[in-house]
Amino acid sequence: MSGPRSMDEREGVDLAHFRAELVPAYKPIVLRGLVRDWPAVGAAMRSDDEGAAYLAGFDRGAAVEAFVGPPEIGGRFFYGRDMAGFNFERRRGPFGDVLRDILALSAEPDAPAVYIGSAPLPEVLPGFAARNVMPLLEEGRAVPRIWIGNRSTVSTHFDLSDNIACVVAGRRRFTLFPPEQLPNLYVGPLDHTMAGQPASMVELNAPDFERFPRFREALDAAVAAELEPGDAIYIPTLWWHQIEALAPFNILVNYWWEDAPPDRGSMFEAMVHAIFAAGTLPPERLDAWRLWFDHYVFRADGNPAAHLAPEHRGILGASTPSLRQRLRQFLLRTLGGR
Repeated sequence: MSGPRSMDEREGVDLAHFRAELVPAYKPIVLRGLVRDWPAVGAAMRSDDEGAAYLAGFDRGAAVEAFVGPPEIGGRFFYGRDMAGFNFERRRGPFGDVLRDILALSAEPDAPAVYIGSAPLPEVLPGFAARNVMPLLEEGRAVPRIWIGNRSTVSTHFDLSDNIACVVAGRRRFTLFPPEQLPNLYVGPLDHTMAGQPASMVELNAPDFERFPRFREALDAAVAAELEPGDAIYIPTLWWHQIEALAPFNILVNYWWEDAPPDRGSMFEAMVHAIFAAGTLPPERLDAWRLWFDHYVFRADGNPAAHLAPEHRGILGASTPSLRQRLRQFLLRTLGGR
């Protein structure tokens, strides 16, 4: 077992290079110094107090949700012992109050773990995004979100969209696993999750190889990097990642976006529907349906409608808004939506 390798890095990446080369490569990459010129980064690098004060300057009293865990969880937000609940609580409060609490706790060695997660900046800190511009996405392409906390660990999970995450304050360690490591990550429940996406059951920093032996293979395929203020990372969709906030006070801003049409539908929901439909089929029929999925969905044999004239391809035709609406209505009828 060799463990995670260092992640590839780039500096001086512009929008054209990012779109033409880095995104199509479908690999994570560290973007050193991408946002070092942000005023927020400059304030945070002077001191934690100045970083917090810079954020507070945009605060208009919006409420946020915070995850709060007792000191004994060591900052690792996860399931409770019985898996019925979790080892943390969700609490809502005004942004300014929660920010002050986190800053105060950052000075305590055995403090509870607290973080504000995925708070939409336009709602919580209006004006921040206009003064701290993401250079690799066109304006309006993604809603920036902010994450603020003390030392914490977000367990290995995936995102349904591409992601650029920017470190504003503190340090973060990212450990990523390619999508093909799914069978070796021992994923938890698909429908009972901490924050929306399923997570690995393995504690990355102290893996139980007796219980999770294939995780050794996942570690051999992993890549990792530590990011400082002003650094960013591109994480393609379906790449699994654990994020560790290593400093007493940490701020991160991220951007999720998809290149697909917004009315395309969710691949994850399609998979859940397939689990529902295929769950009771005997093995020989599953094998037969696998051929259909490979042919029509994953197109292992090329375009399955290539032998038909375009006007005769029906739902296999070129994707258009009207065709996607037709498919959506069909699915709603079959699922009893109306």
